[in-house]
Amino acid sequence: MSKVASIEKIAAGDNSTLAFDVERVRADFPILRQEVYGRPLVYLDSAASAQKPRQVIDAMSQAYETTYANVHRGVHWMSQKTTDAFEAGREKVAGFLNAGSADEIVFTRNATEAFNLMASSFSRANLGSGDEVVISAMEHHANIVPWQMVRDRLGIVLRIAPIDDAGNFLLDEFEALLGPRTKLVALTHVSNALGTVVPVKQVIEKAHARNIPVLLDGCQATPHFAVDVRALDVDFYIFTGHKVYGPSGIGVLYGKSEHLNALPPYQGGGDMISSVTFEKSTFKAPPHRFEAGTPPIVEVIGLGAAIDYLGALGQDNIAAHEAGLRAYAEERLARVPNVRLVGTAREKASIVSFVMDNAHPHDIGTIVDRAGIAVRTGHHCTQPLMDRLGVAATARASLGLYNTRGEVDSLATALESVSEIFG
Repeated sequence: MSKVASIEKIAAGDNSTLAFDVERVRADFPILRQEVYGRPLVYLDSAASAQKPRQVIDAMSQAYETTYANVHRGVHWMSQKTTDAFEAGREKVAGFLNAGSADEIVFTRNATEAFNLMASSFSRANLGSGDEVVISAMEHHANIVPWQMVRDRLGIVLRIAPIDDAGNFLLDEFEALLGPRTKLVALTHVSNALGTVVPVKQVIEKAHARNIPVLLDGCQATPHFAVDVRALDVDFYIFTGHKVYGPSGIGVLYGKSEHLNALPPYQGGGDMISSVTFEKSTFKAPPHRFEAGTPPIVEVIGLGAAIDYLGALGQDNIAAHEAGLRAYAEERLARVPNVRLVGTAREKASIVSFVMDNAHPHDIGTIVDRAGIAVRTGHHCTQPLMDRLGVAATARASLGLYNTRGEVDSLATALESVSEIFG
């Protein structure tokens, strides 16, 4: 069977092809053998945090068991071995994003810290009273609150790019917001609550035509399809390890070298300095300028293992598998009585949000949990988006590379029970 034919079968919902064997993939994830309330675990909450394959778990355990030491400053063998593994992780992240250099990769504790780094350092270098930052109606709180804090401190203006009722990003209305005081566009690449894929290539082209840099939140993009920061020509890109099947406690900020070199440090302390006296300190070049203190050493090694894992599966294969699964899920859930899908944009990743007549999302989540099914309920750290859509909360089934049609059917059956209970 050709690779093209295999991918076509996956997109049609066939889960057993030469290109992507989901049962083989599932065998790599020990937790998927877990039972919940006596039922097989159906994990549909990967947008909140994905499960970890054995390859990641083993890589981290081996690092702790055989070579662990602090990095960068040690001359002994253990420190040098761990430093090599740590910096190899940085190289893998650079390759994952197709960055021009590993020096364009900054490690943080999580994506939220990366946004706070950007808000702090970028504002100190570039923003003053009356300057504008454009975000969208779909942003996660991590890309809202730090900019509000800058607004309260400096008097900047936040402009909000709108969406339509289906969750489509409105490109023309976005372009109309760009003006002479716009200093940054900071947008999600994929909505964590709706799955909407923003047309970021066009966004970047329109912003760059006015010499405006662009920051993208890639937390919900990188698990689902390949991201090429150089092809996009994006200035800054953020994602987090725990959503790409790696560990928690590790975030990534990519920045073009010229931009990172122009930003001041975010935090002060060890390893980010070139020299220190009581009178003055000087700082290293990026990325180390932004990595004060002991970094997330083993987490970086685990992230590198996760990137290796995704590469071995093939991100195009993953994307095709998930596209077929999402299409099936939307069609299947739409047939459940009293279910209404929320977020039906033209371009979507594998996130399916919904509400049910007479049933609060928290009740939905509690009932399906008793069937062993994990979904996320609430506002998904997107309260302004919920307000825009006129709902207090949704239930969200987020599909990953290890999910199957049978698991979607299990969710639909559980939701039919919810419909019967609430009428």
